[in-house]
Amino acid sequence: MTFKSINPATGELLVEYPAWDRAAIEQTLAEAAAAAPAWAATALAQRCELMRRAAAILRERREALARTITLEMGKLRREALAEVDKSVLGCEYYAEHGPAFLADEEIASDAGRSFVAWQPLGTVLAVMPWNFPLWQVFRFAAPALVAGNTGLLKHASNVPQCALAIEAVFRDAGFPVGVFRTLMITSSQVEGVIRDARVHAVTLTGSEPAGRQVAATAGACLKKSVLELGGSDAFIVLEDADLDWTVQQAVISRFLNGGQSCIAAKRFIVVDAIADQFLPRFKAAVEQLKAGDPMDETTTLAPLARPDLRAELHRQVGDSVAAGAVALTGCAPVAGTDTWYAPSILDQVRPGMRAYGEELFGPVAIVIRARDEADALRIANDSRFGLGGSVWTTDNARGERIARQLECGCAFVNGLVKSDPRLPFGGIKASGYGRELSLLGLREFVNAKTIWVR
Repeated sequence: MTFKSINPATGELLVEYPAWDRAAIEQTLAEAAAAAPAWAATALAQRCELMRRAAAILRERREALARTITLEMGKLRREALAEVDKSVLGCEYYAEHGPAFLADEEIASDAGRSFVAWQPLGTVLAVMPWNFPLWQVFRFAAPALVAGNTGLLKHASNVPQCALAIEAVFRDAGFPVGVFRTLMITSSQVEGVIRDARVHAVTLTGSEPAGRQVAATAGACLKKSVLELGGSDAFIVLEDADLDWTVQQAVISRFLNGGQSCIAAKRFIVVDAIADQFLPRFKAAVEQLKAGDPMDETTTLAPLARPDLRAELHRQVGDSVAAGAVALTGCAPVAGTDTWYAPSILDQVRPGMRAYGEELFGPVAIVIRARDEADALRIANDSRFGLGGSVWTTDNARGERIARQLECGCAFVNGLVKSDPRLPFGGIKASGYGRELSLLGLREFVNAKTIWVR
């Protein structure tokens, strides 16, 4: 098997790499295992300094990395640049805050001195997706490496150039050999790596089925795992929402990255009192989106990353329309292309339809009407997913009250759901478990060791 880097906008094969055999995997696992003790013993200040160097290299290679992202998975160039910038911030955040996060925590007890020491687990395997091919990796790697772990990356098969570019950033920043390596392996080879005794933990961002497989294997091996899976985020529009702001943010939240984001707003839950005002404005704004070359600054709609993704999205839409949903706009592939899908709104979505219960990973917004605030909250929580959600109202106190009742890991009031190095990020229910980013993200892959001294 080979890993093919294909430009989604043109279908051009850019480059391909052979999948590794067992000997190559063994060599890299041995490297990581050999590097782990020395890296854990490296002074924290030095680990943080190397992470600052990684941030500096990301800045130096900003244009080249953004170009690779756009060519390999289709993201708009300006969004790719923003992703590189966010990765820089993630590295700098942990370089700055790592010492405080990892400082011994004194606890009063019957001892002369007792405290918690935060120590690395060892080698962490990361199974990462293609939709944010840099940021997803750095939001795992920055805290894990600063904490003293070594990292192994199994990236999505359609972004091999991004995977190798990330390894090059850490190598060129001066991280010791074996501290961070990319594994050029297939999905079928992941289980063997998780089971290997030299791997101590695993983190995955990806689909619900992949998460269940990784969790089952890690659990069988009694290894720590963190999962960030799919989402079907609610976007609750109340009758007192600022419509100009809300519509603008609704378009960004649903159609950023071609709609291919776990935390994109997917279910637009609009109370009846404002639905007839919100929907025409939302429709008009959505219809202004323009498909085209992702390198062109005038393009506002990216392609889907692969033709099979578009085909599945259209099946979900078609099945929902057949069940009674209304295609308000779009809801069809862009003619003459393999990867673009028209910016779409599905109205009158109800329970039992695929669009109601499944995650739609692409540029399709689904609208669900609610009688009132209480009904909107009920609908929002009527999902097996629980990643993010947002509430739109001019009454912040009201918004906060509702946000507290949303069954999700991240709830925003009058702002689109996003990941931020300063804030814990993750989901509940079928959206996974554990947290990335902030203090909590760093402490997922450390041993909280109690030390008691008479």
